[in-house]
Amino acid sequence: MSLIHRYQSNGYNIVLDINSGCIHLVDEVTYEVLPYLEEGMEADAIAEKLGDRFKKEDVETSVTECKKLQEQGMLFTKDIYENIIDEFTKNRQTVVKALCLHIAHDCNLACRYCFAEEGEYHGRRALMTYEVGKKALDFLIANSGTRSNLEVDFFGGEPLMNWQVVKDLVKYGREQEKLHNKKFRFTLTTNGVLLNDEVMEFCNKEMGNVVLSVDGRKEVHDYMRPFRKGAGSYDLIMPKFEKFAESRNQDKYYVRGTFTHHNLDFSQDVLHLADLGFKQISVEPVVAADTEEYAIREEDIPQILEQYDILAKEMIRREKEGKGFNFFHFMIDLTGGPCVYKRLSGCGSGTEYLAVTPWGDFYPCHQFVGEEQYLMGNVDEGITKPEIVKDFGRCNVYTKPDCKDCFARFYCSGGCAANGYHFGGDIRGNYKIGCELQRKRVECAIMIKAALAE
Repeated sequence: MSLIHRYQSNGYNIVLDINSGCIHLVDEVTYEVLPYLEEGMEADAIAEKLGDRFKKEDVETSVTECKKLQEQGMLFTKDIYENIIDEFTKNRQTVVKALCLHIAHDCNLACRYCFAEEGEYHGRRALMTYEVGKKALDFLIANSGTRSNLEVDFFGGEPLMNWQVVKDLVKYGREQEKLHNKKFRFTLTTNGVLLNDEVMEFCNKEMGNVVLSVDGRKEVHDYMRPFRKGAGSYDLIMPKFEKFAESRNQDKYYVRGTFTHHNLDFSQDVLHLADLGFKQISVEPVVAADTEEYAIREEDIPQILEQYDILAKEMIRREKEGKGFNFFHFMIDLTGGPCVYKRLSGCGSGTEYLAVTPWGDFYPCHQFVGEEQYLMGNVDEGITKPEIVKDFGRCNVYTKPDCKDCFARFYCSGGCAANGYHFGGDIRGNYKIGCELQRKRVECAIMIKAALAE
């Protein structure tokens, strides 16, 4: 298993020291020297190997510099956490810190790729009552230990179809904060159909983040996100989204889209949203069975990787011109190295984070809702299947076989357990197309940081 990942992008020779997270921009000599050095070869032998391309003294200088970096713990760093993972998972005491409240299992759109089946989630249409939501918040408070900052996501279906209950639960949460020394961060995801001034005003006062669902260009959006009778929704929602983003000072929100087999030129959708003035943008690959006509296929991957490169270069250009924007998948923190906690704990679904159905059932996350073997309990009885919590608590980059040799494993925390389950029948499995795209996004994110640091 290699301790470094080297790649070339946009004219840069980039080396990632996987375990420390150190990034090195190197010259051509060092780029070629590093694989031999990792194998344990000495300077003379490496110089002989590369003698037809580089001078011996240049190779020797490069080897000396690399060895200094190694001594400083910045190159060929060993993984000091792998040996403690069993002890960590065995002794790990988790508290619940976030809930995804399915406030409405109903929707006013009929998006073609919706995993929730127009909001129904393999089940019945339903709206969460205030009483169920209140019990969910009480459960979160009671099971959050000494943690003071808690998060509640209002999700659907379409949450605005149950707007009064959203407002009532926020009010209840605010009342409880003072009583229990807690602080709620509320968030909302909406398709925008029912968005109005009153909703915006309330959200600007109470919601720490708002996710606005839009897929990009009008023709792309209207094809994938129509009303049930077939009409497109772009013209209705976009003026409202633009107004909403401005009212939040282009912060604490993002427009969130999905690209599919039908718009493999998705960089144009990202740039379309940026050209409309949005500063916080996320456009993510659809996750769907290959039997769906819109699913991303293996043969689509080269074009998608090229699109990420196109987007990365354009983002650099715009940033340097003072017209930059954030693209969710290229946002990466390189200052502290790979997060130790994340590499050990994964995304937190099923342990720190739970989804709650309108009738109060608990699932590990929204993508497991309706999968009865992952029904964990409910708001009245609490967690009735602690073995599911334990199983998810053991799910991390060290317990996923396909993560073992992947350079990006500490940035994605092992990826999505739901995708692993749906594509490999195991929460420790991997969605291979998703992994390939994740690796490319990490490479682009690092390259962007390098380019903007010059």
